[in-house]
Amino acid sequence: MKLAQIVITAIALSTVSFGAISAELLTKEALKENPEMYTKIGTIVTDGEMAPSDAKEELSKKADEKGGEFFVVTSADTDRKIHATADVYKKK
Repeated sequence: MKLAQIVITAIALSTVSFGAISAELLTKEALKENPEMYTKIGTIVTDGEMAPSDAKEELSKKADEKGGEFFVVTSADTDRKIHATADVYKKK
């Protein structure tokens, strides 16, 4: 569990610039503060990524493909490679 929290934190704190990627990482806390502002439109998964920044980029790209504006990482695991799951949201 602690490893998953480390990976989620690393993804959230990644400072890599993604100019062409529009879906943004939204924290669980931010979602809980204003849940009425967002509509869940799906779930996405990434695996096989080697770095947290690559996982974040892949999740953002998949969220874009679903038409989402935001994604919230719901789980993450590392067993040589990063596997992460996220829910995709749009603003209401």
